[in-house]
Amino acid sequence: MDHSSAGPGADTGDEVTVAARSSFIDSLKGCGLSGIRIDKHELNTKVIMPQYLRFALRDSIRLKDPIAGASATTPPQNMVSPSPETPLVVFINPRSGGRHGQKLKQRLQELISEEQVFDLLDVKPHEFVQYGLRCLEILADHGDVCAKLTRQKIRIMVAGGDGTVGWVLGSLAELYKQDRNPVLPVGIIPLGTGNDLARSFGWGGSFPFVWKSAVKRSLLRATTGQVGSLDSWHVSLSMPAGEKVEPPHSLKLTEESDMNEAVHKLDGIEDSPTKLACFEGVFYNYFSIGMDAQVAYGFHHLRNKRPYLAQGPVTNKLIYSSYSCTQGWFFTSCSNNPNLSGLKNILRIHIKKINCAEWEKVPVPSSVRSIVALNLHNYASGRNPWGKLKPEYLEKRGFVEAHADDGLLEIFGLKQGWHTSFVMVDIISAKHIAQAAAIRIEIRGGKRKKAYLQMDGEPWKQPISKENSTFVEIKRVPFQSLMINGE
Repeated sequence: MDHSSAGPGADTGDEVTVAARSSFIDSLKGCGLSGIRIDKHELNTKVIMPQYLRFALRDSIRLKDPIAGASATTPPQNMVSPSPETPLVVFINPRSGGRHGQKLKQRLQELISEEQVFDLLDVKPHEFVQYGLRCLEILADHGDVCAKLTRQKIRIMVAGGDGTVGWVLGSLAELYKQDRNPVLPVGIIPLGTGNDLARSFGWGGSFPFVWKSAVKRSLLRATTGQVGSLDSWHVSLSMPAGEKVEPPHSLKLTEESDMNEAVHKLDGIEDSPTKLACFEGVFYNYFSIGMDAQVAYGFHHLRNKRPYLAQGPVTNKLIYSSYSCTQGWFFTSCSNNPNLSGLKNILRIHIKKINCAEWEKVPVPSSVRSIVALNLHNYASGRNPWGKLKPEYLEKRGFVEAHADDGLLEIFGLKQGWHTSFVMVDIISAKHIAQAAAIRIEIRGGKRKKAYLQMDGEPWKQPISKENSTFVEIKRVPFQSLMINGE
């Protein structure tokens, strides 16, 4: 039975109408139309650090020396208030949000302070963690109560797209690794195109048109919002050494190493090369192979060649939709192009179910041309291709209700352009394949010379061959990121 159509697994009809209505209401909320006036002085009192700590942050990052920043700091005597209620630090990507990026930066500096707003073109998130935050910890270790309370209560806001948020989360993960608690929770001012991470945690899906009042509202919500958890997923890509590939920024070359037979030898494969080029990275939203990655790859190259086309999220979505229609995915049955055929002949997938030590082979449906491993409820600008599944269907398939912190990825397939279009407008759900706590994927050529992959919106072209396999392993990072709920 094909579970990709609306039926026993997915709620339809009234539920779609309710979802559309809810989306509209959320949009109004995101635009700041809640009718609540926020006093600027009251907000300042809640979020702005004492001046001496702001200067200590600034100096330690400028000098790239937390000790120097701490040494140059003299706490004022007889301080009335030891620390703000919820000190905020904001990272902003001024290139996001179209023409509003620079104006938003100035607005944030007015509402908080210049020292607590970091332009990501000038200050990288890891520099804040390594120098600024460490400076507060040094002051706290020397008996500065205000610095100690400030360090314990800091929250982060990120003004940017999902990629920018992932960058900040990755830098904050160093706090886990170095046992520097507490780890800072993160909220979002959505400036990207898709903003699926922002949508999943109640921050809305677009940059509001009445943004000056909305920014104040977002900052206030950041001080009071409940903190939830987000899984992140480690990706290892191993390919024959010597192949030319341009991986995304989220994948870093580690080293050429001997093959680990326990990891890479699936179903008795013996003819693998001695040396592999290995890449590693982390994703928060999704990892995919096939049709959607190919369209994303082409769109990114088109936008890089013609940057004047990238005028904002709405323009990007229109161009993306138009471009996808030119790629042949709506007429795959009429094409002999091997790059438009299904993935069954080039992929083998093994998964581990939760609380299970054994790997299980998962068949790849012959009709599927794109496979996505999804961590969030939202995908492709707020769509839910997995669907809201009924309890009896979940039980029948051995699935559980999907959450961003459940230690599971939802694996689903997209068939061709028409099927994907219906999935994206919530008429049907995608082809349900599995839920997994870990995934291994082997990619091997056949007639194809390349495959298209992407993680969190960063696509790349992966060379493949008949002779040697490329392997991808995905496993959950052993700690979770902390996210502020914006609702």
